[in-house]
Amino acid sequence: MNTPFRLDEHRRRPHPPLAAPPDRYFEQLPARVMQRVQPSAAPAWGWLTALSAPLRTALASVVVLGGFAVSFFLSPTPDVAAISLAQVPQDELVQYLLASDQRVTLADLAELPAAVALGNEPYLQATPDELQHALDALPADEVYF
Repeated sequence: MNTPFRLDEHRRRPHPPLAAPPDRYFEQLPARVMQRVQPSAAPAWGWLTALSAPLRTALASVVVLGGFAVSFFLSPTPDVAAISLAQVPQDELVQYLLASDQRVTLADLAELPAAVALGNEPYLQATPDELQHALDALPADEVYF
């Protein structure tokens, strides 16, 4: 069980634990601080403060919109990505997808019908009767559609 703590029962330190400050220290302190903290030279953007508030706002808007316009014109067009992807052989793409550790689902390949057709030709050698039998064995619930 915890014993109650009473401050009066404990011995106190001697009252002034530190030495007294030098004479007139606190009177001279603000002047010393102000001497160390000198205002810096006028900033290079001093002309901006001379403009009126609406003009500064308009200038800021022009700068932001100009930045967007420049980034739009300097960004590569989406055709460059499609052209660079089209230069990769289809066999190499299929091998890359098959060699990765992640499973590739039909939803992943839905955007690449040529890759699905390329990958299935050597493996699907079934007769139409076998395919019909496999399709009939699948459940016909609407949940799976």
